[in-house]
Amino acid sequence: MCGSELHALPEGVQRVAQALQDASHPHVPVMLDGAARTAQEAADGLGVQLGQIAKSVIFKRKEDGVAVLVVTSGDRRVDEKKVSALVGKIGRADADFVKAQTGFTIGGVSPVAHLKPPVTLLDQDLWRFDEVWAAAGHPHGVFRLQPEDLKRLTGAPLADVAQVASEAADAPDSTKVRA
Repeated sequence: MCGSELHALPEGVQRVAQALQDASHPHVPVMLDGAARTAQEAADGLGVQLGQIAKSVIFKRKEDGVAVLVVTSGDRRVDEKKVSALVGKIGRADADFVKAQTGFTIGGVSPVAHLKPPVTLLDQDLWRFDEVWAAAGHPHGVFRLQPEDLKRLTGAPLADVAQVASEAADAPDSTKVRA
């Protein structure tokens, strides 16, 4: 990429593309024809397994209002108790908080290029796959990477942050929307 291609992309995707380029990441963001606001929409649009979508879920840490980003496999639900045990009590983040902290709207939150660096945890379940896809700063934007790239790009630790499969099947799905 020489840089001129970035100007045709939405602002959030431009930030992600620049961050990926700065980190020498081999894959640039691509824009899907249809929206990928949910992990299922992204998987369908890409023709990959639901679990290969690295969905970004933003929480708000209660003690200091810092954003907490959990990047989890698209076929898993975040276990808020596990996350709280690692970073302190968390609560749900509304759309205004997500936009103010990350610079992205819900449905397009990338794991990189946030306006304010969040506390980040990576779901160890993503390592089941050789290749995953993450949001690239817009509901239509995604980029390809390997789970190990997530570690390199975010500097975040791997953690057990997903519900066990039987709990996830029984629980109401409040993480359908990919942040």
